[in-house]
Order: sequence, then structure tokens, then C-alpha cells
Amino acid sequence: MSFEFFIVVVGLVLFEVISSLDNAVINADVLRTMSARARRWFLLWGILIAVFLVRGLLPTVIVWLTSPSLGFFGAFAASFSSDQHILEVVEKAKPILLIGGGIYLVLLFLHWLFEEKKDYAFFVEHFIHKQAVWFYTFASLILVGIAWLAIQKPLLIFSALVGSTAFFLTSGFKKSAEEQEKKFLTNSTATDVSKLLYLEVLDATFSIDGVIGAFAFTISVPLILIGNGIGAWVVRYITIKGVDTVKKFKYLKNGAMYSVGVLGVVMILESLGREVAFWVAPFNTVIIVGTFFYLSWRALRKDNIAL
Repeated sequence: MSFEFFIVVVGLVLFEVISSLDNAVINADVLRTMSARARRWFLLWGILIAVFLVRGLLPTVIVWLTSPSLGFFGAFAASFSSDQHILEVVEKAKPILLIGGGIYLVLLFLHWLFEEKKDYAFFVEHFIHKQAVWFYTFASLILVGIAWLAIQKPLLIFSALVGSTAFFLTSGFKKSAEEQEKKFLTNSTATDVSKLLYLEVLDATFSIDGVIGAFAFTISVPLILIGNGIGAWVVRYITIKGVDTVKKFKYLKNGAMYSVGVLGVVMILESLGREVAFWVAPFNTVIIVGTFFYLSWRALRKDNIAL
């Protein structure tokens, strides 16, 4: 059992780090305009907020929303409980949780594939990006298909709609964050306090992707807290120390998004009753991210770019 826990935590850490690279880059750009004291505060106290408040509370909220009979405090207790009755309630609600999260991740992947600017690792990415107008068609067809497959289970259909709504809401927040970043970088009168508040809100928004994706690995909140917590700390360290190096690995974002897409499919399959081994999500993350890390490293060598 301890080996299984180790594999899951390693997968969670890697997924949290890779899926938060955009966040790290934005954070670094804003931090460069702040005082040394504010940067230290962000690294020390900001990590406590990021781990315990956001990544600790958000999974509990998700468990509560999918198991409302427990109540919020009951869901909090269930997250850290070994009581068999409580575990059975959470396990029964697992398909509802997974299908909403799976839809969110699949739409996140498709939005990146069709609409976002990127470094093209493959020619097909460039071709699909030119067909951006088809994103909403694919999103609609996926939702219709899921509704058909789950037609006898209205709660699954409702969860899928919640997942799609959450995706469009967070997408709007992220676009707003990009515009706000430009203001901070050009506005010399913005205070360190306002920038710190912006970074914490930004981190909370970006952490949704990582927390939802974490349920593809496990529904154990303590494991999610450990894995995502370590990953969040690594992202903070990269933000302060090594973001310029990370930027040079131009295909890492591609690897993160392909991993997100596969995890979304895994969650949807599990929600519809398909058995998926515990190692599939971590293995997928390691293999896909490793592949795109190699492609990035090869591109660096080809272009003679020093690290």
C-alpha cells in the first residue's frame, strides 16, 4: 500500500508543477517589480496560504458538493477519516465528482489545442490551431455525448454541466488575470500589497486545474494535500530561482496539456463505470511530460541555447 501511495504522490507533485508553469511565469514577471521583502513574504507566507488554505480547502469543498448529505464539516471530517460508513458515502459519490472534473479537464485541453498560442511540437497542433472556430462545436458535442451515455443518471449529467460551467468561469478569470498583469507591469504606482493580493488570487484561480486533476490520481484528500502541497512549494521555488531556465523548455506546456487531456478522459471513463488501475494517471503524467521535456531539450541543443 505504501508503494501505491508513493506512486500517487509522485504523480501529483509532477502534475501540480507542470500544470502551474504558466502561473510561475506570470508570478515571476510581477515579482520582478516588487521589493525584496515582498518577494520573501510571497515565498514564505504565500506558500502557507497556497497549500493549506487553497489546496487544503478546495478538495474538501469539492467532496462536500458531491456528498452534500455529509454537510461541510462532515465532508471535512470525511476527508481525513477512516470511518467505513463515511468512506462508503464518498465512494458512492465518486462518479459524480469524476465526471465533472473530467469534463473540466477535457475542455481545458481542447481550449489550449484549438485557441491558445503555443510553440508547436507537431505540425498537427498548428493545423488544429488554425481551426479555432471549431472549439465550441467540439465542446458541445462532447457534452451531448456524455449526456447520452449517462442518460439514466441525471446527477452525472448535472455534474458534467457544472464541470463545463466551471471551465468557462475560470477561463474568464484567467483572461482577466492576463490583462491585470499588463497593468501591474506598466503601472509604477501599484503597491507591493496590491501585487501580493493579486498573486494570491491568481494562484487560487490557477490551482483549480491542479486540484481537479488530482482527483484522477486519488480521492484521498490527505494525499492530494501532500502531493499538491509539495508541488506548490516547487512552483514557488521555480518562480523565485529558475523561471528563466524553465521558459527555455518551450514544449513543457504542451506536455502538461496533453497530460491534462488524458487525465480528463480517465476520469470520465471511471465515472461511467470503467475500471482504471491506480498507476495509469501517474504513469501517463510521467511518460507524457518526460517526452515533451526531451523534445524541449532536443530543441535547445539544436538551437545552441545554453541553460
